[in-house]
Amino acid sequence: MKPDTQDDSGHIAYSYNVPIDWNKYSRTIMDPVVIYQGTDAQFDDVSPGQKQQLANYMQQQFGKTVGERFPLTNKITPGTLRIRLTLTGAETTTPVIGGLSRFDLVGGPYNIVQSIRGKQGSFTGSVSYAVEIYDATTNQLLKAYISKQYPNSLNIGVNWGALSAAETGLDKGAEQLQEQLK
Repeated sequence: MKPDTQDDSGHIAYSYNVPIDWNKYSRTIMDPVVIYQGTDAQFDDVSPGQKQQLANYMQQQFGKTVGERFPLTNKITPGTLRIRLTLTGAETTTPVIGGLSRFDLVGGPYNIVQSIRGKQGSFTGSVSYAVEIYDATTNQLLKAYISKQYPNSLNIGVNWGALSAAETGLDKGAEQLQEQLK
């Protein structure tokens, strides 16, 4: 992988691509989401139970979104993709402060600027993950990327649950993957 200079959103840090015609594929195998266990994992204040909750949510959301374009299967046949997802990190939203920072005299203007820039808001959670897409029959890596997702910095609704911002990030990540497969 190399730094992704074509991602204007700033959400994809590194990527790997080979020229591919996605139209020659008609279905997908979604491997179970793996929770990264390395010493460089970025799970700030996220319990093992919360990691599993996020992995389950990721499996559900990415499977549903990708399945709209490429129906899910368990069979390896020609025209099948294999997608591997790895949850590499998550930050929880800081209770109370996360919501209040949208309205106070310091946090409000900061978060407005962050929203305009498309950047992460103060005291708001996020999620990081890796995506690998293979041709299921040949096991050739077609595309891979590392992404960090978070809600819009003015999204007040995601500040009332520790994992709600990370889950919103996963929703955005599933949509991003769908866009990558066009």
